[in-house]
Amino acid sequence: MRKLKGALIGCGFFAVNQMHGWRDLPEVEMVAICDRDPERLSIVGDEFAVDRRYQSAEAMFADGDFDFVDIATTVGSHRALVELAARHKVPAICQKPFAPTLEDAKAMVAAAEAAGIPLMIHENFRWQTPVLAVKAVLDSGAIGEPFWGRVSFRSGFDVFSGQPYLARGKRFIIEDLGIHSLDIARFLFGDASRMTARTRRINPDIAGEDVATMLLDHDSGVTSIVDVSYATKLPEEPFPETFVEIDASRGTLRLGKDYRLAVHGPDGTRENRVAPTLLPWASRPWHNIQESVALIQKHWVERLAAGREPDTSGRDNLKTFALVEAAYLSAERGETVDLGDLLG
Repeated sequence: MRKLKGALIGCGFFAVNQMHGWRDLPEVEMVAICDRDPERLSIVGDEFAVDRRYQSAEAMFADGDFDFVDIATTVGSHRALVELAARHKVPAICQKPFAPTLEDAKAMVAAAEAAGIPLMIHENFRWQTPVLAVKAVLDSGAIGEPFWGRVSFRSGFDVFSGQPYLARGKRFIIEDLGIHSLDIARFLFGDASRMTARTRRINPDIAGEDVATMLLDHDSGVTSIVDVSYATKLPEEPFPETFVEIDASRGTLRLGKDYRLAVHGPDGTRENRVAPTLLPWASRPWHNIQESVALIQKHWVERLAAGREPDTSGRDNLKTFALVEAAYLSAERGETVDLGDLLG
């Protein structure tokens, strides 16, 4: 079977993980890369043996001869690049956050649908092995129907040294990290209709918020708390682990430090580790996120082959993006926000 040919736009900090993931898939060959920075282009091109190198996305699309494009740039360029892919009818993966505004995101979804191309958002946290293990317990019915949940990511890890632009934006933790945690809440508990949020900036050297606490009312009847922090100094740094707590009609679930999963139900308590695989190119503590990159890329390839919409499609991600917008609105206004007002 012919390999899928892929192209990458953006050769920055995180894109290297994506290139490793693509290289591991026997069904994929990355044939072109694009970045405005010639040094980054050279480094990534040499490491992954990609000969076709471009500083212009328009020039890369004009030359064509690839089956999909992976857009791994910062948020301000996403709409233009997705619309460029749509004009060339090339299936596209777009890095999160999807767009600067919800209106931009809606326009990107509309452009992809009008062109008849799949559009997937690289929303990889729900693909982490521990989170998938939590979802499997819920789907099994072992603890019954959930009625309360918490998705928590609290850390003091220095994320700014590798991604200095994060310190400059007026929006920080909800847009960069909270979006993942909110998507996990949707993945586990279903869509939410109402959002209440509070934010703080603890680090004086950054422009945006670095602490956020969000309360969600889910259509399923679940109430969930999503809390994120990069200002939490702990005796043992948990980065980049997400902790999950769920109370349900027949028992409880707790995903805690070191990927330990405790499930308590009518038949007693079961504890085990649901640790991610340390891939050959991965490094601790990033290996959890790095494995999820490989898993979501595998999902993309499978759905492309089957002609089916990916789970984190652009249209699906509008609901996660709306939660982000609702959180900022709620924090600004000091009131609960109805999601229906945003999604229309």
